[in-house]
Amino acid sequence: MNCIHIIINNNTMKRTLLFILLMVLVSQHAFSQKKIWDETPEQKKERLAWWTEARFGMFIHWGLYSQAARHEWVKKRERMTNEQYQKYFEIFNPDLFDPTEWAKKAKAAGMKYAVITTKHHEGFNMFKSDYTDYNVTNTPYGKDILKEWVDAFRAEGLKIGFYYSLIDWHHPDYTIDRVHPQSANTQEEYDELNKNRDMSVYREYLKNEVREILTNYGKVDILWLDFSFPGKFGKGRDDWGSVELMKMVRKLQPGILVNDRADLKDYEGGWDFTTPEQFKVEKWPEINGEKIPWETCQTFSGSWGYYRDEHTWKDNKQLLVLLIESVSKGGNLLLNVGPTARGTFDYRADHALEKMGEWMKVNGRSIYGCTQAPDEFVAPNNTLLTYNPKLNRLYIHLLDYPLQNFLLKLFKVSAIELQ
Repeated sequence: MNCIHIIINNNTMKRTLLFILLMVLVSQHAFSQKKIWDETPEQKKERLAWWTEARFGMFIHWGLYSQAARHEWVKKRERMTNEQYQKYFEIFNPDLFDPTEWAKKAKAAGMKYAVITTKHHEGFNMFKSDYTDYNVTNTPYGKDILKEWVDAFRAEGLKIGFYYSLIDWHHPDYTIDRVHPQSANTQEEYDELNKNRDMSVYREYLKNEVREILTNYGKVDILWLDFSFPGKFGKGRDDWGSVELMKMVRKLQPGILVNDRADLKDYEGGWDFTTPEQFKVEKWPEINGEKIPWETCQTFSGSWGYYRDEHTWKDNKQLLVLLIESVSKGGNLLLNVGPTARGTFDYRADHALEKMGEWMKVNGRSIYGCTQAPDEFVAPNNTLLTYNPKLNRLYIHLLDYPLQNFLLKLFKVSAIELQ
């Protein structure tokens, strides 16, 4: 072992070296503080293993906005007050809700997990809470929808996840910001609107509710927090108390997977996967040159919540390409359904799920456990490649049938199986 000895006689150099050493120690201390919990890369890979194997999940946006039937942001878009929005709470009664039917549809479509909105930005809880009366048990429906949903989806062998909105347009202490229904234009206007609101009270409320959903429903596989928007008239980690919140989450549910929207991207353990929304990534997302776990969330149409008059529904080929292309770049697809106010799926969503299920029944092995193909393989024209590293099997997905011939360049194969 070599040892380097440095002899310094100059006092200035001593002071300089001392300053450098001090800065290194401060930097190391700062870095050590950017950690939520201790976990090795191998432990994280093992924790995410079921999720990277699954590849395909269902997102469910359901709340009071389903009764308006014109987008989950209807309260913001139409600048409704709590008083104007109250009518949806007073008549919420999904009499046709059958969570077992939902679970069977997700499973038949080839989905392996599902994430449901426990609370969206409107502030309404789809679960029984000790911290607010603004929850489903106080509507005409009168029962804990979340519990019914969890039991049904678990019974079908599906992993379960909870979406929880960091934003809350109903809570009296949540300060009005640029995405709030009563948003303003100037600092003076915001100061006047928020003079009797206390964000620290809301922070505690948020933490208490997250504790409830992670305590009262058994093992939870995914927590999907939504969303941070730092900057002028916005909100970020300090507003949510994200660091302490995430420490609590990790303590309550050590095996849980958490998305990246609590503004903790620079904290180890502050997130597990990134979430590009409503667009296709050009390549497997990276941070500092390292590939990271990712999942794109997409809708059948344009809205997340039920929108009766929307006519921008994706066709079967578009949906299948979304799934295949996501896997071909090492990612997952979380595909959204927005149930109606009565608790049923739109017939167009049912049709889309059925068609995807037909394809997955035959071709699921090219999705489950698959990822991006090794760089040595060049995708032929109009194709996508997925690869199963355990089986060492490459799948070539033809997006359009070749007119004359199909050329595989630089491929050395032992067998080709056509489907």
